Amino acid sequence: MRLIGHLPNEASALTFSDFLYVQGIHNQIEHEHDGWGIWIHSEDEIDKAKDLLKGFAGNPNDPRFHKHSRRASQIKEQEIKEDQAAKEKTFDRTNLFKSSMPYGIGPLTVLIMAVSVGASGLALMNRDSGLPELLMMSNYKTGGLREVMTGEVWRLFTPVLLHGGWLHLFFNMWWLLDLGSMIEGRQSSRSLLGLVLVTGILSNLTQWAFVDANFVGMSGVVYGLFGYIWMKGRYDPSSGLFLHPQIVLMMMIWFFACWFRLIPNVANYAHAGGLVVGAGWGLLSSFWSRRH
Repeated sequence: MRLIGHLPNEASALTFSDFLYVQGIHNQIEHEHDGWGIWIHSEDEIDKAKDLLKGFAGNPNDPRFHKHSRRASQIKEQEIKEDQAAKEKTFDRTNLFKSSMPYGIGPLTVLIMAVSVGASGLALMNRDSGLPELLMMSNYKTGGLREVMTGEVWRLFTPVLLHGGWLHLFFNMWWLLDLGSMIEGRQSSRSLLGLVLVTGILSNLTQWAFVDANFVGMSGVVYGLFGYIWMKGRYDPSSGLFLHPQIVLMMMIWFFACWFRLIPNVANYAHAGGLVVGAGWGLLSSFWSRRH
């Protein structure tokens, strides 16, 4: 889907959406920070839909745009019946990755979660599993990055897969599911993979450089994804990435509560490193998108 623009309120968005449906243009409206976003399903219909939106915005009282709600409802109802009939005849594997979220659940997000839950669960339930010694940036007995320097480069990333407790794991997976799926749904799995790897490695290195290598958790990646979506939503609304102001406020309150040690035993520099890298990436890619 592609975003073609915004309308100021729900009533106008619904009116225009119904008009588009009657014109044969499938669409979806979503409440966003700039108003109500109009999303078009087919790339081939974007130019036509933009022209119609321009006309509607210029004269929303034009009679040709109104009184289409009944016909649009009939079209949607017929499509639902046809879709249900088709589903009864076939098994759609993509349903495994759909949810109430408008962008669905990302398959790569689920894979990363599964690996993290598996690794963390094994390490938490079996303290003698040896996973922390294998996956952390450095064996705490040796210090430095001796293992990385001798070829065990996976340690630069793999601490994000481990967690210090079940609650730590739960909250990180909760945020990863939402933020990761949004990036996959609005952009691609490849974009998410690049973000996870880069923010994971750089947030880990930041924590090691300022403190030590004795830390675990996905929080640096989560703050990296948060920073990326925050900047993209602010400076590149057409990306479809958006965070409600309340979410931004909550994440930043948590960030500073941890930073000032109201919540102890947190890898604060990993949070900071991930946030800076993700926000910087989102900001630069937003400016790049505007120029191209």
